[in-house]
Amino acid sequence: MSLDISNQRTKNYFKQLKGSFIFKLLAVLSSFLLIPIMIKYLGNEQYGIWSTLLSIISWVVLFDIGIGNGLRNKVAESLAKDDILSAQKYISTSYILIGVISSLLLVVFMLASNFVDWQTIFNTTILPNEELINILNISAGFIFINFWLSLINQVANGVQKSSITVFNQFLSNFLSLISVYILSLYIKTSLINLAIVYGASLLSSSIILSIWFYSKNLNLLPKIALYNRKFVKSITSIGFKFFILQIAAIVIFTTDKILITQLFGPEYIVSYDLVFKIFSLITIIYTLISAPLWSSYSDAYSRNDYLWIKEMFVKQLKIYIYVLLSIIIIGFLVNPIIDLWVNDSIIIDYKLIISIGVFTIISTWNALFSTFVNSINNFDVQFKTSIIAMFLNIPLSILFVKVFKLGIYSIIIASIISLSLFAIFGALQTYNIITRKTTNE
Repeated sequence: MSLDISNQRTKNYFKQLKGSFIFKLLAVLSSFLLIPIMIKYLGNEQYGIWSTLLSIISWVVLFDIGIGNGLRNKVAESLAKDDILSAQKYISTSYILIGVISSLLLVVFMLASNFVDWQTIFNTTILPNEELINILNISAGFIFINFWLSLINQVANGVQKSSITVFNQFLSNFLSLISVYILSLYIKTSLINLAIVYGASLLSSSIILSIWFYSKNLNLLPKIALYNRKFVKSITSIGFKFFILQIAAIVIFTTDKILITQLFGPEYIVSYDLVFKIFSLITIIYTLISAPLWSSYSDAYSRNDYLWIKEMFVKQLKIYIYVLLSIIIIGFLVNPIIDLWVNDSIIIDYKLIISIGVFTIISTWNALFSTFVNSINNFDVQFKTSIIAMFLNIPLSILFVKVFKLGIYSIIIASIISLSLFAIFGALQTYNIITRKTTNE
């Protein structure tokens, strides 16, 4: 393996890291400033409804059947072989597939939502069902269209330009902050208006980024004529396993809000959301460090550069020590941060703080290994542990609340137990792969 290629890959990794830092910082700042504005504008119960609604709508990512992540890996592999035409065909094929899926699902969702008792789902009577239907349909419209346009994120990741996706996040958060702030000043409380300005902000950032990226990379511009049925099978064969992993992630990471809403009430979402947001600072920073490695690992693995992978992975393990220490420190600062942040007398139960802290430790640890195994399309262990975790999570949550009469923190404990499987076996799998490859090199 050429030393020049390894050095170039390393330099690009640090370049993307530096390029991402400022935009990630601004994205996080925008997100944190937005929350107290929303809570003040909506009140606790309506904020809980909105937060839960976003969790439900976020399930749309399931319907790409893993195409987005499959595209990311295929683009990285094609470019590693200097096959730009294949990369463009993968991109074109994916856009057409997701465009068709998005259109069909949007129609189905809007028709089906009229027959759902959303008041029961959100455990509220503060809003009539007809208004909840309108809010969901508006939100779904924006998010399904963005679901299609946001493929630009996976293309950018595939070309090892992860800083572009971070910029997209910043732009979306910043536009949301400005638009919601203006909304709160001049228009009375309305979830419908919030859904419109939030959705428009999300869509605008994807459109701006897509225009900019493809104007700079015309050789990757998606074209209808480049759609290839053979490439569909190639993408979806990888994508199916990503699809199962996405389902598991949805069950573990986004059903908590629905469970809290159903078992305790939407007003309890506020304390959960605030603590989760604070710990997410660590997750965001760690993701910033690890995200560029996905495509870099793919590139290195395609070139049989296993020593580079081992060296970079050892560095990531050393970084994780600081992640662990940071989570512990943040745990002691949660209540003072909330006092300063939302300017309200909200006291958080230490059990909730501890449980979300441990959850953050496990999820960041898992990300360390999932980034690698996903990049090389080796899903066996993650696939099996995710299926088990998916079926464990909700029953455990209900058991802890209904039978053992524990608080909302018990829902997080159920997620921790579910994630612990991959925390053990994913680490062993990664160790075995890297050891075997570097020994045989």
